[in-house]
Amino acid sequence: MNELEKRSFYSFLALYLGSSAIFIILLGYWYFDAQKNALESETYYKLEHLADKLAGSIINAQMKGTTLQLPEQKGFEYNLIPTQERTNYSVGYFEKDGQKVLVSAAPQEHLNIEYVVVRTSTYFTKLHSLQTQVLTMMGITFMFIVFISFFLAKLFMKPLHNRMSQIEGFIQDVSHELNTPITALKMSASRAIKKEVYDKKILTNISISTKQLESIYKSLTFLNFKQKMQESEQVNLKEILEQNIRYYQELTNAKHIQIQSSLEDVVFDIIPARAELLFSNLISNAIKYSMPETSITITLTPKYFSIKDEGVGIAKEKLEAIFELYQRESDIAGGFGVGLNIVKQICDTYNIKVKAKSELGKGSEFKLFFP
Repeated sequence: MNELEKRSFYSFLALYLGSSAIFIILLGYWYFDAQKNALESETYYKLEHLADKLAGSIINAQMKGTTLQLPEQKGFEYNLIPTQERTNYSVGYFEKDGQKVLVSAAPQEHLNIEYVVVRTSTYFTKLHSLQTQVLTMMGITFMFIVFISFFLAKLFMKPLHNRMSQIEGFIQDVSHELNTPITALKMSASRAIKKEVYDKKILTNISISTKQLESIYKSLTFLNFKQKMQESEQVNLKEILEQNIRYYQELTNAKHIQIQSSLEDVVFDIIPARAELLFSNLISNAIKYSMPETSITITLTPKYFSIKDEGVGIAKEKLEAIFELYQRESDIAGGFGVGLNIVKQICDTYNIKVKAKSELGKGSEFKLFFP
């Protein structure tokens, strides 16, 4: 991962884990508080029940004149406070010396007993056990979320990583593509200055390089999504095609490529610049991937447009991917993988169906079917 991807990855983890930790802490606190209140109520009612039970035994012993027999309750202690010592006690439920204590006046001075004092330490034992349990569950849950967060972060970063790789490759390809015509322009200009004679070959090289730069510029401009939308108009596609063929004539002459065209007048509702870019990308691609001393056949009818070359061709299993952005299936002639994607975008905009067929070593054919 590059620095941007790392920052995105760790920012996602920090945000996800931070929010998860806060949620777990709040959830753990609410659960602990609810269980603590439930334990408090349970302890109080157990103490009250035991105090009432003891008071009942005291009252029953006096009324029947029998010997007082007090029941034993595991985990609880109790004291019987005689009437003469009542000033040292007050009725209520409270905490003292690490125990929960309940003082009850239920005996009502039977057998000269004023209060029953019941106490237990099990509340704090259970509370400590509850704390341990909650903290353990919070820790286990957080560790599980950490594992999930790494998995989700990787999943989240995968398309971003792929796109970043494509963009990095795109930038490298653009730099390479720009370097060729710029170098040619510099060399041709330098030769012209030294010779002080502007011969046809030098001017041709300058013209070709300038057109290559212009083609790259138009493609990059189309990919700028903030561009202003123009209005469609009725245009004659034949005129645009003839203009494009003339535009690339110097390049075809340089590679000794013959263009054979059969063009009919076809009027189509489209933005002229889009039509020019559509045909320009297809023609430049055909020239780029054609071998010297070959031919390119261009056909235009009211039903379809076709361009067929005798170039390097494309493997059948890769035909489906050629219209994806930044996708290049051959490194023979350079390029940065946006031309055919632009073609597809324009075709989709105007409901034009595009089909491609190709064979390695024999060439490719692209057909556009008009609606």
